[in-house]
Amino acid sequence: MKPEVLVMAAVSSADVMSQLEQHFECHHLWQQPKEQQAAWLAGVAGGVRAVLTTGSIGIKADLVAQLPKLEMVAVNGIGTDAVDLAATRARGIAVSNTPGVLTDDVADLALTLLLSAARRLPAMDAFVRNGSWATGKALTPARALRGKVCGIFGFGRIGQAIAMRAQAFGMQTLYFQPRAIEGASVPRAASLLELAAASDYLVIAAPASPATHHAVNAEVLQALGAQGTLINIARGSLVDEQALIASLHDRTLGMAALDVFADEPRVPAALRELENVILTPHIGSMTVETRHTMGQLVVDNLLAHFSGRPLATPVM
Repeated sequence: MKPEVLVMAAVSSADVMSQLEQHFECHHLWQQPKEQQAAWLAGVAGGVRAVLTTGSIGIKADLVAQLPKLEMVAVNGIGTDAVDLAATRARGIAVSNTPGVLTDDVADLALTLLLSAARRLPAMDAFVRNGSWATGKALTPARALRGKVCGIFGFGRIGQAIAMRAQAFGMQTLYFQPRAIEGASVPRAASLLELAAASDYLVIAAPASPATHHAVNAEVLQALGAQGTLINIARGSLVDEQALIASLHDRTLGMAALDVFADEPRVPAALRELENVILTPHIGSMTVETRHTMGQLVVDNLLAHFSGRPLATPVM
């Protein structure tokens, strides 16, 4: 009999979805109408041995408790901040994620957002579309990247990939995280506040945790300043969103480019209405190639678990 897997969200790769159906008995929660999910889940919970979820959805303790045979949680993503790891560890439930495979795409998006902010691409696009160019309206110049400082908060795989890309554009790079990276060629700031004060562009690439919750607060935004730009491709919880809105509104912060938000997909109207912010819908890893590779790693981890082999990418 195939192991039963509760699938919390679709995997965008058709090939991966086909493999899941081939190897497992899949119960697709995401296909159920929201108002019927609780009753439907109660009907399948008793047989579920694994959960396939995402970094955004995760799994809470109450769902873990509802699944008496649960052995494994496979996260299709890097972040495990939405997974109640205390609940899984208490029951000896294995957890895997998909690190490494999305590094380049997320770093590419970070630089795309940085470039879009620096060269004011959304405003330039609107300038053509709304006829301002044709009518001869004055155009505000953009800013060059050469010689500017790209500060990176969080210097793991993604942070380091961002630094490499920023350097290719002639930018100086600086990073901060509590633990220094031995042998890193990029200088480390003494604090996040010092990093912000030294940066023209501050890119958030740190993991979400209680220690990083609202780490980018009003004081950090003020240090980044009226000519500074904040780019967030990590998690919305790292930024005090209300302080960010106030800083953008008052122009004490120059600009922001955001792929992640505090309460996705609900983005505050006050943020959506601002002209000095670029918004994208959490698409850092959203390429055909990377989403397939992530999904394949999920399948590989599930197959490893149910065949008694070590997980390829366990969450420690």
